[in-house]
Amino acid sequence: MFASLLDTARNSPFRGPLSPAQCQASTLTPPSIEQPLGMAAAAVVPAPQDSCEFASPKYFALCGLGGILSCGITHTAVVPLDLVKCRLQVDGDKYKNVVTGFKVSVREEGIRGLAKGWAPTFIGYSLQGLCKFGLYEVFKVGYTGLLDEETAYTYRTFVYLAASASAEFFADIALSPLEAAKVRIQTMPGFANTLREAWPKMVQSEGYGTFYKGLVPLWGRQIPYTMMKFACFEKTLELLYQYVVPKPRSECTKGEQLVVTFAAGYIAGVFCAIVSHPADTVVSKLNQDKTATVGSIVGKLGWAGVWKGLGPRIVMIGTLTGLQWFIYDAVKVWLRMPRPPPAEMPESLRKRLEAEQAQAK
Repeated sequence: MFASLLDTARNSPFRGPLSPAQCQASTLTPPSIEQPLGMAAAAVVPAPQDSCEFASPKYFALCGLGGILSCGITHTAVVPLDLVKCRLQVDGDKYKNVVTGFKVSVREEGIRGLAKGWAPTFIGYSLQGLCKFGLYEVFKVGYTGLLDEETAYTYRTFVYLAASASAEFFADIALSPLEAAKVRIQTMPGFANTLREAWPKMVQSEGYGTFYKGLVPLWGRQIPYTMMKFACFEKTLELLYQYVVPKPRSECTKGEQLVVTFAAGYIAGVFCAIVSHPADTVVSKLNQDKTATVGSIVGKLGWAGVWKGLGPRIVMIGTLTGLQWFIYDAVKVWLRMPRPPPAEMPESLRKRLEAEQAQAK
């Protein structure tokens, strides 16, 4: 399966969120995946400074590395806020709000207590980032290879959604055990202070199945989140360059492009937090209480209860998502990877639409 995806990817017109197309134009066949979306034939020659070929195994591996760095670093950096958010979700009466949550946590465990759960956070989200970003690129070029050039452009948002959902499915399988340990450490006082303590305790008392108890609700949280994260980012990036940035992307410096990347990522992050928050609350409750079920949690909390902690999560996820896209794109710059621009309308489609408009007049 992946071998065929790689073969398709090498000739795909569909490019990464910010990454140069390397296809060959054809004048003997109709528009197809052999021509990049909206890019002239002169633009398809690989840049001499690129360290790898677009959609090559090395390219996908480096995308995975970018995902490790972007997700592992950012999620670990906001562990204190994540800790308070989780505690708000599982014991709102005690922690009440973000400020009170920080005060109570520091009073009971000291400043060092705010770092509880950093190890499973770093390991878990690094693995998730590897799959999320690396497989997103694989699935995106693979799914686009199934379509002709005009269809790929017209329905590109659906490709973003399908590729990101597929990638996140596997990413959450890697994340789930570490997420379960993290929540247990952060929300059960006295259970364990480190991953080395929590892991054997959970295995001994509940078996390995406990690490995947929250997988289905984790999918319910993360798949909509990731679909919004990638699709909203890609579309926002297009709109920013089209209506906000005062000059073409090709004339922007790499630093300016990274600023636009961060802005698009932050906007996407706000929407991500909203669509995935109820499932996030359920996951926190499930991993705290080994006897709970999704139905019992929703019934106990009610509609209003599943939205507790949304404020800090918007701040956290908005910042996280913006920084993740910034780091991911910066890694591409640092490693001299291909970075094609946002999708542009194919010339064949543009001419056809102009002809239809002319006939309508």
